Amino acid sequence: MSDFFSDFWSNYVAVATLVSILLCALLLWVVARTPAPAGSDNTTGHVWDEDLREANNPMPRWWIGLFVITIVFGLAYLVAYPGLGTYQGQLAWSTEGEYAKDLAKSKRELEPVYARYAAMPVERVAGEPAAMAIGERLFLNNCAQCHGSDARGSKGFPNLADNDWLHGGTPDKIKESITQGRIGVMPPMAAAVGNAEDVKNVANYVLSLSGSPHDSVRAGLGKSKFTACAACHGIGGVGNPAVGAPNLSDRTWLHGYGQDAIVSIINTGKTNQMPAQQGRLTEAQIHVLASYVWGLSNKPILSP
Repeated sequence: MSDFFSDFWSNYVAVATLVSILLCALLLWVVARTPAPAGSDNTTGHVWDEDLREANNPMPRWWIGLFVITIVFGLAYLVAYPGLGTYQGQLAWSTEGEYAKDLAKSKRELEPVYARYAAMPVERVAGEPAAMAIGERLFLNNCAQCHGSDARGSKGFPNLADNDWLHGGTPDKIKESITQGRIGVMPPMAAAVGNAEDVKNVANYVLSLSGSPHDSVRAGLGKSKFTACAACHGIGGVGNPAVGAPNLSDRTWLHGYGQDAIVSIINTGKTNQMPAQQGRLTEAQIHVLASYVWGLSNKPILSP
């Protein structure tokens, strides 16, 4: 019940819950002790459909017994489990704890399955159909939300099925990216490039690096200004996996294509984050997942 921002609401919920249960018990006691008025024929005087009369019989003892058991059970439940504001219950049960316990049990049961693949290199795991089926499920559950179910990404989310890698596409680099996550930061570079016209010139020079349609005059003027960008993207814009700087000389555009898109990024910069999966996935699961991702753009080694 961490949503409570003051003790008042926690106490309010606890008191309201206990009072409700006690009122139910009081109602049962009053009804059981106070018989309704009845005529000499033991009816209440209510008549339906001409001849159907309501008899004034007491509630069956088994019904009263069940009602009492329900009240006692409710009180015992509130002692054992959370239900009274911030009170955690004697058993200290929580949905988070139950989830963690089920997750740990699942991991223990799957350990023998992953143990075989953990001892194999990524290139060979990628050639195991059973391992790739597991890797695909891991990908769909943990990665597809951003990279798509086909791993081909979308605007702002890298395509994992080609050979264009921001931080390197070796098995070790893929595992590193999955395990630790990545934060890609390009600062606003307009001030370093020059004025608004200089920014447009640099954008056209960037387009020229990949042979994309561009203004050749502006591209020529922007080449010297690109020096401010080359510190990360390299001479000729070939990229730098060490810092996650994209290759600007191919035709892979992560954040949009064309002069306007490039100008926008130069002016405003861009920050992208891939969350770390360490702690969510075991080391063996990350190994299988990395094998699946690597196998999307590489030829695996098939088992003999």
